[in-house]
Parts: sequence; structure tokens; C-alpha cells
Amino acid sequence: MTRVAILVGSLRKESINLKFAKAVSVLAPEFQCDFVPLADLPMYNDDLWDNPPKVVCDFKEKIRNSDAVLFVTPEYNRSIPPVLKNAIDWGSRPKDDNIWSGKPGAVIGSSPGVIGAAVAQSHLRYVAGVVGIALLPLPEVYFSFKQDTIGVDFRFQKQETSDFISGFITKFGEWIHRLTPR
Repeated sequence: MTRVAILVGSLRKESINLKFAKAVSVLAPEFQCDFVPLADLPMYNDDLWDNPPKVVCDFKEKIRNSDAVLFVTPEYNRSIPPVLKNAIDWGSRPKDDNIWSGKPGAVIGSSPGVIGAAVAQSHLRYVAGVVGIALLPLPEVYFSFKQDTIGVDFRFQKQETSDFISGFITKFGEWIHRLTPR
């Protein structure tokens, strides 16, 4: 089974991006989805590598042991949230232990607005490229979240939405297998 680490860029308990990520994972039974917590990662500080915090080592090990990574990002002030950038920075250091290099990945996101975190996704794509994450180029998923979009069971309420996200999951799976032949 393909192991996918899911990194959600919002720490809110009622985060729409967390709901979105859970709904995506429900449609992906072919993936073993591991929601990787980011809240306890300290702010990146190169001095901490002398005695790296256990939470950082555990984070890096979870990403290292995954076949791919799915970033689910909100948009904060037309950019990526600090918690995602911080996680990417920790994973990219030290330079000889960059866990992202060559790792298949994808970026999706949601917002209540009509552009569905498009600018944040663009910024995240740039940062991911710099650290060597091999991101799925298409399809892009800019999800405009409405309160009735996802049910309490984390299922999309409209078939057309489920079909679109299922198509994304299929393409992501093909991408992962293309980059990580077994």
C-alpha cells in the first residue's frame, strides 16, 4: 500500500483544510494516509542541530518512511502558512539529510473564497521545488469551501466534487508510482 504523509497547514481544530484533507483521504483507500502533526515543531533554528529535538527527528522519520507527501494548505495573506514553511525548512536540513529531495508530492488547498488558496499553492510549489520535492503538476485543486460541501462523515456532498477529487487521487497515485517504481 502506498504511504502518503499528509501535512495540513492549519492548526485550527475546526480547520476547513483539515476537513478537506480528511475528505480526500476517505476517497483514497489505496493510500495509507498518515496525518503528520506540525504544531509541536519548534521554529526552525540551525543551532538546534547540535542536539536536535525529538519531535524534529520523529517528523523527519515519518516523512522519510512515506512514499509521498500531500500538502493541504490554506492561504494566509496571499502566501503559505508559517507552520508549513517551518516543516519544510526542518525537513530540508542539514543539507546532507534533506528528506524532501526526490520525494513525490502534491499540493492542494481550500479557502472560503473563490480562488481556493491558489496563491498559497503557487508559493508552496516554488518552495517545494527549491528543496527538491517532485510535485504533481496537474491537476491543480483550488477548492472553494462552503459549509455544506463536506458532511460530518468527511464525504463530499456532491458527486461531481467526489469525481473530481477521485480523478486527482488517481493522477497522484500514478505520479507516485512513476517516480517510485516498486
